[in-house]
Amino acid sequence: MADIELLYRQHLSDADRRLLRDTTGAEVPVSVAFGSPAMEAAVFGPDQRPEMSVGVSPFLAFATAVHRTAEALETATFVEERWARRVRIPVFDVVALRALLSEPERRYFLVELLASYTRVTSGVTWTRTARGWRRRRFSELDPARFAELLDVVGAGERPGVYRRLGDLALFLLGVFPDHPPPLGAGAATDRLLRLSGVGSDRAADLGAQGLLELLGARWYAAAVASAKAAGYPVTSTLAVAGHMASHFGDARRVLNAVTDRYLFPLREQWFGAR
Repeated sequence: MADIELLYRQHLSDADRRLLRDTTGAEVPVSVAFGSPAMEAAVFGPDQRPEMSVGVSPFLAFATAVHRTAEALETATFVEERWARRVRIPVFDVVALRALLSEPERRYFLVELLASYTRVTSGVTWTRTARGWRRRRFSELDPARFAELLDVVGAGERPGVYRRLGDLALFLLGVFPDHPPPLGAGAATDRLLRLSGVGSDRAADLGAQGLLELLGARWYAAAVASAKAAGYPVTSTLAVAGHMASHFGDARRVLNAVTDRYLFPLREQWFGAR
């Protein structure tokens, strides 16, 4: 089992540590402090929005948001789900969301996922074609382009690419449910489906958001499967990714709740590359 306390502390800035100490005391484990009402008030109180003037890192803000949402779900009877633009429906299966957040490793997984998208990786790959080498750009926020890395990386790198694709699907659906998923069109979509093993007939039935949810679950499962196929051990992080593959809809609803409660007015500040 991972040392969750150590994992959290290695992400904290000096300002984060001072705020934690001043708000909850030096002896309180940080994984407990994040869930306290005092931390919520210090990070997300009315005096702090929208500029986050306390100067804490996004990581601390996300950790507080995830842990406080977990506390709120303990007594909630339903969560709201976006059904269409400006239309929400109640979803009463809160027990599944509580279960997902019951393990510290899963809470940390979601916090780290959110923090990872405050800086987006992009770059260039070169692919051999019938006409010679072709230069192609990729971005972590473009699933179709990022999935093309699966054609050029070795077996040892495929688990990381699959895991990051799963992260992207969960991030986009969890934090930007009101934006159409950027899956591309035509040949780009067909290539994405081929690389992910999804038939185009099924894609047409699901719609863009439903398709991305299916792909996200498949990508997380593929991360675990490809690691095993390459003879690598399944790390604690990959084990959580495997759990997310089986409970992707629940993870997406958890991030929807986190976004609705805390992140919505700050999305463009933290995730401006979106």
